[in-house]
Amino acid sequence: MTSPQRYVSRRSAGLFVAGLGLAGTLAACGSTTSTPEVGTGDSTTAAAGPVELTLVSYAVTQAAYEQIIPQFAEQWQAETGQEVTFNQSYGGSGSQTRAVLDGLEADVVALALALDTQKLEEGGLIEPGWEQEAPNGAIIHKSVAALILRDGNPKNVQGWEDLARDDVSVVTANPKTSGGARWNFLALWGLKTQTGQADVTALDFVTKVFSNVPVLPKDAREATDVFYTRGQGDVLINYENEVLLAAQNGEEQPFIIPDVNISIDNPIAVVDANVDKRGTREVAEAFVAFLFTPEAQREFAKVGFRPVDPSVAEEFADQYPKVDTLFTVADLDGWDAVQDKFFADGAIFDQIQAKTGK
Repeated sequence: MTSPQRYVSRRSAGLFVAGLGLAGTLAACGSTTSTPEVGTGDSTTAAAGPVELTLVSYAVTQAAYEQIIPQFAEQWQAETGQEVTFNQSYGGSGSQTRAVLDGLEADVVALALALDTQKLEEGGLIEPGWEQEAPNGAIIHKSVAALILRDGNPKNVQGWEDLARDDVSVVTANPKTSGGARWNFLALWGLKTQTGQADVTALDFVTKVFSNVPVLPKDAREATDVFYTRGQGDVLINYENEVLLAAQNGEEQPFIIPDVNISIDNPIAVVDANVDKRGTREVAEAFVAFLFTPEAQREFAKVGFRPVDPSVAEEFADQYPKVDTLFTVADLDGWDAVQDKFFADGAIFDQIQAKTGK
């Protein structure tokens, strides 16, 4: 196995935590999708008055959407004559999902993982088959897991295997309450199963790692606070895009991108029940289509997300080096199987917790 990719980036606790905090903003916009045949206006659209969309997303996407929305707005107005404004809500993916289920009338949801979007489907807000309603299986950008280290890397952590050492303390959120922590768990499990080893080996390894997790914060924001503000742990499991965005703000922290990794695939979906009620389907679908254009993909790439557009991915290849063994949730039999096997009550994660006494 080749050595892991290593980079250096700097991050302050305040910036890292603030980036994960809840934020609500209102931005004026108007524009149309440049995806062929999508969002072209007709006389009905052109004659319509201003329209408002509500975008609900998870916190770290905000920097990208602040650039993308005005571009879409300008194009939509140029092609249809209609002004569109956006209400934007950002927060933890799980809490955002609950907010939409509880009545936040999102027209478009951009959540951290498909499992959260599926909860909206189960709640009757999104029609089945939403994955086929947009390009690339409705995945708009990607990331991979990163290991954030202490300055100087005093424990000489070189990759996933070191997290099972008795002298290494690990910080990660609770996979039962945090979508991001589920990616972390699956990355650890896949290190073994996606390199030809059996489930029993993966179970032993992941159990050792979680025995080195002193506390289980409820979400990524709290996990970050534990690592930076409280100074606990030798390693924080987080996302590549988090570290790259911090680096752009002049905040450095050593980190590793392991060479066996999970593709953290982030979906987009129109909330059918809400757009049909509010009469916003046309512009909502045009906005979703616009997110797959090179213009929008470039903005995602600039703030740390791996783009899904091949031409943009090539343009940013130096920023996103190839991971030797990159697996997906599909390689683990999909989200339904993952939920039942690992995160349901009494499943593998609960068994690990019982064994480690957490």
